Amino acid sequence: MKMKKSRTGLFFGSFNPIHTGHLMIANYMVEFTDISQVWFIVSPHNPLKDKTTLLADHHRLAMANIAVEDDQRFRASNIEFHLPEPSYTIDTLTFLQEKYPKTEFVIIAGQDNLPYLHKWKNFEQLLEQYEIYLYPRPQVAESRFDKHPHIHFTESPLIEVSSSFIRKSIKEKKDIRHFLPEKVWKYLKEMHFYE
Repeated sequence: MKMKKSRTGLFFGSFNPIHTGHLMIANYMVEFTDISQVWFIVSPHNPLKDKTTLLADHHRLAMANIAVEDDQRFRASNIEFHLPEPSYTIDTLTFLQEKYPKTEFVIIAGQDNLPYLHKWKNFEQLLEQYEIYLYPRPQVAESRFDKHPHIHFTESPLIEVSSSFIRKSIKEKKDIRHFLPEKVWKYLKEMHFYE
């Protein structure tokens, strides 16, 4: 009898900082899809993003760890810290698949990534070998990948909280503690991050 692989969703991001929106999406994925676990892959440097606004890798990882420590379904990963920079999804997946051959990995991404998927390294291989679970984002144009059999649109609630909103609000001295897990908020305050 063949054992069914456990399906693990990889949620890639800068998590600069991780916030309740990220956790709500992960929560949705494990409760409403066939994903049993979500790994938050903290990226050292997204090739499509400016690195100057990024908090140090170890701080973003520490906050991700704090955010998920009480939930067995979630895990924060620093796997990309040990891979060549910039980080490419296909390289991380190849590495993880070799390390965890019994695990079936799927990608969790915002729907707003879809129109730019052709810019991802080896996107054809990525689409052929892996499935992508998308959470909704506001005002996303249709893309040529919408009907691909490995693309799954979920009905996760539309969450418009962003890390950039949080950084801007902290800079403006707003008390936005309820937008972040409590321990992450405390960590940010103690370290005076984004002020």
